[in-house]
Amino acid sequence: MTIEITAGGAAKPRLLDRLRAAIRARHYSRRTEKAYVFWARRYVTFHGMRHPAEMGSSEVAAFLAALATRLRVSASTQNQAFSALLFLYREVLGRELCGLEKVVRAKQPVRVPLVLSREEVARVLARLQGTTLLMAGLLYGSGLRLLECARLRVKDLDLDRGELTVRGGKGEKDRVTMLPAALAEPLRQHLERVRRLHQRDLQAGVVVELPARLGSKYPAAAREWGWRWVFPASRTYVDRRTGELRRHHLHETVLQRAFRAAVRSAGLSKPASCHTLRHSFATHLLETGYDIRTIQELLGHADLNTTMIYAHVLNRTGRGVRSPLDGVLPVPAPAGQPGPPPLSPSPQVQPRYPAPPNTNPLPPPKRPIY
Repeated sequence: MTIEITAGGAAKPRLLDRLRAAIRARHYSRRTEKAYVFWARRYVTFHGMRHPAEMGSSEVAAFLAALATRLRVSASTQNQAFSALLFLYREVLGRELCGLEKVVRAKQPVRVPLVLSREEVARVLARLQGTTLLMAGLLYGSGLRLLECARLRVKDLDLDRGELTVRGGKGEKDRVTMLPAALAEPLRQHLERVRRLHQRDLQAGVVVELPARLGSKYPAAAREWGWRWVFPASRTYVDRRTGELRRHHLHETVLQRAFRAAVRSAGLSKPASCHTLRHSFATHLLETGYDIRTIQELLGHADLNTTMIYAHVLNRTGRGVRSPLDGVLPVPAPAGQPGPPPLSPSPQVQPRYPAPPNTNPLPPPKRPIY
């Protein structure tokens, strides 16, 4: 990729640097920045290192079609690549992409969420301990996403009111959700250990990262107790931009590995992940009888249709319909439990309009009829 030269002879920033600057100016997340830069690089490589300014809609269409047909990527992956290239051309290069209506697009599958039963959740949680048990308990008990749980700060917990505030969740939206009473005392004990670590960090000059430009507005906030991570990492690092010695929150892969091992140890056949606990949270609340609007607010969904996907488990699988086979064959009882009572014979169906009495019967035939 060549360096662009302005009319005055000064070198313009590289394309990827301009892309990063445009993303950061709009306060997109770091993961979005990383994904968009990745797809911009891959798009340029696909077309033989040509500059995107020299290409247009036909090259974008060829790249997206290759993702769907040759590489057979998922629909979400192709949509992410399309969004990255659309942002590159529209916000960085100042061009609109037209004529992409006929591009081969991967079909978005319609899937139902994987849900664990209450007994399965209990078996998995029984195989976790310490910090991972607390984090998994918050995923299931409060309906948090994995990163929302990892990024909790001390000031976000209200143990007296039993509330938990999620800051900067998906879509940079805040919300308030429940804090399970069963975790109140374990969290108090956990925070006491974190406070002792905080005291040692103050003596060593270790701070925490603050959101956006809050550090320049409140320089002392990085050393305050309320801004400390609820689940801090065990090691520190040096920030490359500021040179500060910082402590990050616990990396999400720690819980992912522990949860995967707990699922295997529990003998579950379901491919459950940490996000399955959030699905189970919503499903079990629906089964208990809570209305869908309340669950939508607890989950932080902007659209009610997103929450309605959990309605498939209301009452029983199959939308509450009982299979006709259960009325024909006896349902075997689990081992160690008495079986169901025997099926009673089906009642005779009475006709809605009974036939009138036969007042003029036909005489019997005089000879056999063949």
